[in-house]
Amino acid sequence: MSDTMPTPDEFVPERCVIVIDDALGAGHAANAAAVIALTLGQQFPKLVGEPLVDASGTKHPGLIPIGIPVLSAEGSALAKLRRTALEQGCKIVSFPIQGQQTTNYEAFRAAVAEIEEDDLQYVGIALVGAKKPVRKLVANLKLLS
Repeated sequence: MSDTMPTPDEFVPERCVIVIDDALGAGHAANAAAVIALTLGQQFPKLVGEPLVDASGTKHPGLIPIGIPVLSAEGSALAKLRRTALEQGCKIVSFPIQGQQTTNYEAFRAAVAEIEEDDLQYVGIALVGAKKPVRKLVANLKLLS
């Protein structure tokens, strides 16, 4: 048994969920989920399934074969959920609130660089990992509506 963590290319997740701040309006919530999902695909290439081929033989890009429920929680609970998920061995994609306060990525990076990890607030996070710990962590959360 190896003590080393698999690289994202080697890591094959069983479960993936996105949790969004329930106070966000529809547009900001959709933006947060989209940004997180795009980053998930980049960080964990094994999440992307094989291409889909229709009856005409046209290939369509592969989608995630395990699904991604999009849930909601109070914004103030996201940092704690993130910490607990990390303690449980989950991989995380976090979207700090500063990302929706500017359209300039360098300004976003600079704003995040000024805040200690424990003080960051999030508009959304993704949890990726084994089925049991991920399900347990989000068992009481509802679908985003």
